Order: sequence, then structure tokens, then C-alpha cells
Amino acid sequence: MPAISADGLYKIFGRRPHRGVEALQAGRTREELREDGLTAAVIDASFSVEPGEIFVVMGLSGSGKSTLIRMVNGLWPATAGELVIGDQSISSMNAAELREVRRRRISMVFQHFALLPHRTVGENAAYGLEVSGVGRSEREARAAEALEMVGLKGWGGYRPSDLSGGMQQRVGLARALAAGTDIMLMDEAFSALDPLIRRDMQDQLVDLQQRLEKTILFITHDLNEAMRIGDRIAMMRDGRIVQVGTSEQILNEPANDYVARFIQDVDRSRVLTASAIMEPPPATLGSGQGPRSAHKLMRETQNPWLVVLRRDRTPHAVIWEEDVAAAVKDGRDELPIPAEPELPLVDAHTPVADLFAISARHRSPLVVTDEDGRFAGVIPRVTLLTAAGALQPDPPPAPAPPPLPAFDAAEDDAR
Repeated sequence: MPAISADGLYKIFGRRPHRGVEALQAGRTREELREDGLTAAVIDASFSVEPGEIFVVMGLSGSGKSTLIRMVNGLWPATAGELVIGDQSISSMNAAELREVRRRRISMVFQHFALLPHRTVGENAAYGLEVSGVGRSEREARAAEALEMVGLKGWGGYRPSDLSGGMQQRVGLARALAAGTDIMLMDEAFSALDPLIRRDMQDQLVDLQQRLEKTILFITHDLNEAMRIGDRIAMMRDGRIVQVGTSEQILNEPANDYVARFIQDVDRSRVLTASAIMEPPPATLGSGQGPRSAHKLMRETQNPWLVVLRRDRTPHAVIWEEDVAAAVKDGRDELPIPAEPELPLVDAHTPVADLFAISARHRSPLVVTDEDGRFAGVIPRVTLLTAAGALQPDPPPAPAPPPLPAFDAAEDDAR
């Protein structure tokens, strides 16, 4: 069951908004509705967010993304469509039921921290628990635990004014974590931070999500941020969701010209990962096999190296043809694997940009592993270099040369 599910959501502001929905469904445009005093903020939005997923809604100002997140937390009711949190439809809830959902199931992290200046850091982190009626000792313990998670252990007694902007945002994140909800909504949460602090907060968010398996709906106008942290991304334009997909899907298969223009300047090497360029090797070898089997495989595949795998499919070593040939010549029965074999392992989620430094230190191809440490594929150096060229953005078209001056015969005769 999805953690969040939206089906055909509309949000129209103005008098008689339901007529706006009918007009849009009949083919009228957003601009035509404005002439009638109606503003179509969200138009026919459908998506689902899986449990434990970071789902990013990305769009420029006016695209409808902030309206959408306010509909998800029940602050603004949908004009039409259905919104479900877990197994509860919030589209038909009354005010008291919505407040209960916000207390128990959803927590928010805001762009401008939203901290109470007269309360301590610890009290701010525990504020949601206090509103929910949690006892003092329990909320203090949960707030202290959350502050430690975000790297603010020992700061509970300070005031927000004593903290930097990045630290204040960590308090906001700790408050959401302390609430213990399964779903976190983050509205432009890092956009007010300096670039270096922002990147650090992105890394921390991804790390926390992997450890705690929270479901996160994240709003941003920054495509690089969306692609860095999002498991999937919904691209919005003029109130509509124009594409939903992974970073790689959006980069490689843009749904329309708008998305294609949006992604043209993205640093693909920072978005695409080892899994996108890895390839299966011509053959692999079990660690229990001998030099003759290795030699036979190398002859058959015309490949100078082999990846040796243990029985559980975890990589053991990369062996080379000259070492195998020497072992066969000497009549040895065991593979020529040194005590500390060269084995450049990389996780499948490693950005392509980070692979070059690793590859430069090794003769062997990069060996890619999945999240369980099992063999997933290889990246030979030639594959990595080919990918480097393919990931470069297309250069802008050269400007057209200025037109030649028109030839005037009469003027030429006068000269």
C-alpha cells in the first residue's frame, strides 16, 4: 500500500472553483480561467509515494508544488480528486480528523526553520510532542535522541539564536524526527542555506532516511538537489505533473521538450551512478576452480582478466592472464590470488563522477556490488572513459555568422 496516493487532484482558487475544474476538463486553459477570476494551482495531479521512499516534487515558482504539499498535509482541501494517506482518505475528513492525522502520521520541515525563539533547542525539538500531549520526561528523551541523530548532541539547552542557519535547520529536522511519524513533508527545506551547508544537509537527510526508512515528500525548485536525493522525481509545470521517474529516467527519457530543456545543463556525472554504466563481464570464475579452468575461460572469451566470486556471489579477486599462465605452467592447483588481491570495489549507487579517481589507482576494472555486497557487474576503464564523453552536455549551437552586406551595383559604379 502506498504511503501517499493522489488521484486526479485539482486545486482552484476563486469563486465557484468547481466550475473551474469542469472548464479545465472541457479543454479550457489555465490562462482562460484567469479571465474568470479563477487560479488553477494544481491540475489533475496523480502520483503515489511508496513507504520508505524519498519522493521529490520539482518545479519553478508558480508550478503548483507548494500548493500540492499543503494539500497533502490537509491545510488546503482539494477542489476535486482524492488524496489518501496510508489507508485513510483525507479528502473527506473533518477538521478534527485532519488535525489528528497531522499529529500522528505527518510531520513538517519548513524552509525558514519555524523555530520558537523564546524556547531552547531541546524544547523546540520536543514541541510537536508537547502539542500531542506526550509527557515531559518522554518528550525530552525523544527530543534528545533526535538531536543526537542530526549531530546536535549537547545543544539542547541553547537558544535558536545561538545556532547557525544550518544548525537551526537541523533542529527543524530533529523536531520532525522526534514526532515519530512515518511521513515527513519538507517544503524547500534547504533552499535558505549556503551551498556547502545545503549539500551537507542533503547527505544527512539521505543517511537518516536509509537508517530510519521514513517516507519523505520533498519540495524543491533545484533540479540538482532533486536528482541528488530523490528516489523518484515528479516534474511540475503550470500546475500539472509532466513526468514522474527516477533521475536516470528523466535524464535519459525526458517526457517532452520542457523537461529536455530543463535537464540540459545538469551535471550527469553527479546524477548517474555506477549501475547506469556497469556491464556484465564475458565470464566469471568460482573461487573453488583452478588455473586450468581460468585459462580455458580466458582463451574462450579473449579477455585478459577474470572476476573471481565466492560461493555467495561476493567478489574475491580479479586475476590476470599472465598470472594464470604462470600457475598453469608451474602445475599449481590453486588460483593465483595474492594475500591482498587488487579489488577496486564500488557500490552500485556511487556517482559516476566519483569513479574516475578510484579507476586511476587500479589496473583492474571496477567491480560493482549491490546493497548486499554481491557482485553486480564491472566497469572497465574503456567503458568509464566512453561514459565520460557521453555524459558531457551538448554544446550550444554556434551563432550564425552575420549576413553579408547587400551588393548595390549603382553604388559600386559610383566608386
